[in-house]
Amino acid sequence: MAAKEIGISGSLALLLSISASAQLIDHTRSPNAEGEGIRKSYAEQIGAGRGDWSTPDSSSFIIARDPFRAIRRGRQLFNRKFSKEQGHGPIVGDGQGDINTILAIGAGLSDSCAGCHGLPRGSAGFGGVVVTRPDSRNAPHLFGLGLREMLGDEMTAELRVQRAEAIRAACMTQSRVVRTLRAKGVEFGEITANPDGRVDVSNVKGVDPDLRVRPFFAHGGAYSIRDFIVGALQNEMGLQAVDSDLTQAAAGGRIVTPAGMVVDGYLDKLDSPPATDAQADPDEDGVANEAPQAAVDFLEFYLLNYLKPALGEQNEGTARGRDVFNQVGCASCHVSDLKIDHDRRVADVETVHDPVNGMFNSLFATATPLFETVEDSSGHPSVKQPAGKPFLVRDIFTDFKRHDLGPDFHERDYDGTMRNEFMTLPLWGVGSTPPYGHDGRSMTLNDVILRHGGEAQAARDAYAALSRLDRQDMLEFLRSLILFPPDDTASNLNPGSRSTEYFPQRGHGSIALTVLFNDPRDPE
Repeated sequence: MAAKEIGISGSLALLLSISASAQLIDHTRSPNAEGEGIRKSYAEQIGAGRGDWSTPDSSSFIIARDPFRAIRRGRQLFNRKFSKEQGHGPIVGDGQGDINTILAIGAGLSDSCAGCHGLPRGSAGFGGVVVTRPDSRNAPHLFGLGLREMLGDEMTAELRVQRAEAIRAACMTQSRVVRTLRAKGVEFGEITANPDGRVDVSNVKGVDPDLRVRPFFAHGGAYSIRDFIVGALQNEMGLQAVDSDLTQAAAGGRIVTPAGMVVDGYLDKLDSPPATDAQADPDEDGVANEAPQAAVDFLEFYLLNYLKPALGEQNEGTARGRDVFNQVGCASCHVSDLKIDHDRRVADVETVHDPVNGMFNSLFATATPLFETVEDSSGHPSVKQPAGKPFLVRDIFTDFKRHDLGPDFHERDYDGTMRNEFMTLPLWGVGSTPPYGHDGRSMTLNDVILRHGGEAQAARDAYAALSRLDRQDMLEFLRSLILFPPDDTASNLNPGSRSTEYFPQRGHGSIALTVLFNDPRDPE
């Protein structure tokens, strides 16, 4: 299918009356006159389990043949309010134990993923705070999470190829070989390969000695969306996931998830899921198979394809502010654009300031397909597979590298140690996410910039020396990097109509995936 804007046909227009609001309740358990809520029960969402491409109603089948339904189902699972009878709670150790070694004891207990990641309304956003460290951690937004996973994974591959080439050269020449490590233009120090195959990594900077770029968590602690999901279900919701993929990888195997992520346990160690099989009940709450593998599949596919942040109103002030941002040296770590070589998503959504077409919040989103249709003569709907083409990620503003930003950013841990290095925060969305810092201790953008030190001291001092006008312009630019509520943002999928009765509570438009389902009459 050609990469063109996704539109809606007239025959589907009536389906836009189906609500796309933040659906946290289960309509099958809590019916209401407004028709709000998740339209399928938890059992219906799990369907036929993992299955395969020939098993209707399985996660494999839906992801391959009805991918926009798969994304929507993942979104509904993300926003579902789980109940005690479905296995919700308790948290790890029920709040008791050695928090020096088991940080999850400090996590909160939420009944929904959106309990920590729910702002703006209905999004996979931010908003939660946990005490996994004495000074707390803010839950970050998850916009663009799939792009971050792909960039981190490709950077890892580049670094490891350079390591292998250095070892090969050292063996061939029988002499030490020093190589500077670079991935997507970002420098990570250097390695020294010896003729016997050993590698000196003492001069590697900003990444672990294994050269795995880990783009998730403030300190760069995880690299796989799937692993992130399974950990969050356990630590923040008390739901034990059953996942043969991660179980196999944790034992040293190599797997490819339904979202296309390669997880190789031989190269990268990770923890095994808490439940070994569908009969296990590790938290002994009387409920087994609390988060079946199909649920993990849908959540992973949803977050792989999740929306990028938006670009708010741009004017002369924001243009000057972007220039000032570069001039003072912020862009040396907050790199604006990074290119993905193989995009595993099925669509991209570009959201920008548009006061004419933007109904509720002056934003308008344009969805563009990134998939190819493959007929497999199976008698089932065609396969819609990612086109796998390059994609330039604009305005992400990160280098995925750890830096020491000085003592004002250092973090205490319960065991008495101090963490000094943190991954460069992607700045997209920063205009919507106060308070700032991994700990939420900086109330404004100005505060958090002036908090920088260490490796960022020169850029911080250059910012502090700016004229009042230049500083205002730079802050205006940063405030234009925003998040948005997908259910309240008009798009080419549902542009909305001001003539709708009870506008703008109805008819304000949304990013409505229902119109892209194989059967749009069957809502999620």
